[in-house]
Amino acid sequence: MSIIGLDENLKVTTRHDVYPTVDPEDLYNAQTYAGNIVPIAGASRGIGLETALHKGVIIREAPGPQVLTFPTDARNVKKAEEAVAATVAQFGRLDVLVANAGTVRPTDAFAVPELVKPKGRIVIVTSAAAQYRVPLASAYCTSKHAVDCFAEFVAIEYPSIKSFCMHPGVVDTELLAESSPPGFPAEDSVALPVATILYLTSGKADYLSSRFVSTTWDLGEVERNWKEKIIAQHSLVNKFSLPQ
Repeated sequence: MSIIGLDENLKVTTRHDVYPTVDPEDLYNAQTYAGNIVPIAGASRGIGLETALHKGVIIREAPGPQVLTFPTDARNVKKAEEAVAATVAQFGRLDVLVANAGTVRPTDAFAVPELVKPKGRIVIVTSAAAQYRVPLASAYCTSKHAVDCFAEFVAIEYPSIKSFCMHPGVVDTELLAESSPPGFPAEDSVALPVATILYLTSGKADYLSSRFVSTTWDLGEVERNWKEKIIAQHSLVNKFSLPQ
């Protein structure tokens, strides 16, 4: 079975764990997210839970951190709207949205307009499968492709918001165990996508807004070797490949 798209990748060092460019230690020391309102969808387990724990470390020295939890199915439109409304009512705004519920959910659509005033950031967790054409996996690949398009539309419709679509790598989570055959290799640490989310939402890589980003790319090398071409050629987005 041939998979089309496996060769569509940036030529940079492949990373499987946290590396200096995305190491969040500086963010910890600077308390980068102190005072920020950061909804995290899918925070009950896996990458979402780890992200919540890391953001907790970042604000550990800040006085009186507050946490709201909404144990609900993110596919439930009414519950999603209520969760966003309750968060805004409690805190007055949203600064960063981590959309980690597996696809674009109503939560994301309701939350995005709330990010306009503070010029916030959104990271949507997608999959490299968005760029693949895999026989018998059309539904999954197409849904991930749509998620990538959503990130592009956020940047177009809300220019003040920075939006990123992030492939988290292959991480040993409950979701991977539930959806993959036994023994499927999980090469990437859960800390890697978390560190990448923190890096992207810290303002250090805004040139990647509206684009697909893989956590396994060395983002230091991406900036040094590819940034100018990515911007000039409007790369890492969904578009027709026309004959040259």
